[in-house]
Amino acid sequence: MSNLQTERTTVRRLPKRGLYDRETVHAIIDEALICHVGFVVDGNPVVIPTIHTRVDDTLYFHGSAASRMLRSLRNGIEACVTVTLLDGLVLARSAFHHSMNYRSAMVFGTAREATDADEKLRVLEALVEHVAKGRSRDARGPNEKELRQTLVLALPIEEGSAKVRTGGPVDDDEDYDLPVWAGVLPLKLVPQSPVPDEKMRPGIAIPRYVDEYRR
Repeated sequence: MSNLQTERTTVRRLPKRGLYDRETVHAIIDEALICHVGFVVDGNPVVIPTIHTRVDDTLYFHGSAASRMLRSLRNGIEACVTVTLLDGLVLARSAFHHSMNYRSAMVFGTAREATDADEKLRVLEALVEHVAKGRSRDARGPNEKELRQTLVLALPIEEGSAKVRTGGPVDDDEDYDLPVWAGVLPLKLVPQSPVPDEKMRPGIAIPRYVDEYRR
């Protein structure tokens, strides 16, 4: 379905910020470098930060095959995956109305383990590309031992929502005359100068996808 809205994904606090189209949700997922996977194991809530990637309408994430938490997810436990992009600090005249500009996405569903060898390899390559587009052409792919040590989980993107705030502060009418600076401090993820590994062979140039890295 093109609309991901369900009863539990409907934004109730500031509902005008809620968006439910796939294009918006996919774009937020694709730009974020990590996601947080929340679920319940033995009655205890757990949230795991991990690298993810999206392939069509499926969200993939991975971890150690020895992880008891991740092994629990492949057994049909409901999960909630969230990602957040911070775009700016919203500084109002009153402390109460301070906020942030952000884009966030939430997806509910039940994950399955990707056991097909071809699918698993495609996803692990997509994970590398998600972090640094072009890197999979240079890096050695996983060998059999590494594949056995890695658990890949697939979560269909069928139930979700996005929540987005943009714009400046919204103060109470009586506060607009206060002699206080107000506005937005934009924020973005900016790469710094690459630091080469000290064990790298001499004469290897910095790849363009590193030197010109952008999200």
